[in-house]
Amino acid sequence: MRILFTGASSFTGCWFVGELAAAGHEVTAVFRRRPEEYSEPLRRRRVQRALESCRGVYGCAFGDDAFLALVREQGPWDLLCHHGADVTNYKSPDFDVPAAVSNNAHRLPEVLAAMSAAGCRRVLLTGSVFECGEGAGSEGLPAFSPYGLSKALTAEMFRFYAARAGLALGKFVIPNPFGPFEEPRFTAYLMKSWFAGAIPSVQTPAYVRDNIHVSLLARAYARFAEELPAGPAYRKLNPSGYIETQGAFAQRFGREMARRLDMPCAVELKQQTAFDEPRIRINTDPLDAAGYGWDESRAWDEIAEYYRRTPAR
Repeated sequence: MRILFTGASSFTGCWFVGELAAAGHEVTAVFRRRPEEYSEPLRRRRVQRALESCRGVYGCAFGDDAFLALVREQGPWDLLCHHGADVTNYKSPDFDVPAAVSNNAHRLPEVLAAMSAAGCRRVLLTGSVFECGEGAGSEGLPAFSPYGLSKALTAEMFRFYAARAGLALGKFVIPNPFGPFEEPRFTAYLMKSWFAGAIPSVQTPAYVRDNIHVSLLARAYARFAEELPAGPAYRKLNPSGYIETQGAFAQRFGREMARRLDMPCAVELKQQTAFDEPRIRINTDPLDAAGYGWDESRAWDEIAEYYRRTPAR
């Protein structure tokens, strides 16, 4: 397929582009700026990684004039993968939901009409298990945050307009991915502590979450993209990985790294008393790793080697 991809500078995006290309597809990825113009070193590296597998088009964002010109002038296209999303201050309770939805779905009817005219019959949108109503868990499946709400509203807009345009829409719902090129969040904090000779503390060990190797997630994404029908339809996949408490996952991560890095990799599990988020939130579609040709041990090796070369410190 000839695929037009947004969001390739993100952690999961650079992996998804790589797997789509490895499966034999021709990927064109749009970027707001050139690799050297990204101020964050990690994002520059992710862009460079993505560009090993795709053709980059710069100074372009979903729905703007340059994007529409690209759609119209460089088709035909078989699939639009809209992985990009507005994540500005996404952790803030003051996250601007209307502005984010407007950016995520900028000129959406016009984009879908242009894609359709260029031969495209399939759209693949990335969602999050932290949207309202996604996955399984407790407290009635609320949105985790304003950012989660923006993702849910974006998905509803895509479903409505894709159906109107007679296009197939696939929604690929991401849980908690981890692995090389990840933002400095939970697993990076663990690694930074271990490389510094410290024992990291897990403040929220009682939360039950769904953590998944990004390499397995990317293979599931590429397969899902290939299996989307060419015509009016709606499909969804909620891929699942390790369903366990965050304390158990931290211990799992520590065991796997200890045997590969020759370090203790111990963790301290604190007594959790605050539950500002739902206690349980998980995805619902277990993946057949063997069916994807995925090697779990190799995936752990890749994480250890990544942090050995680029310690999170």
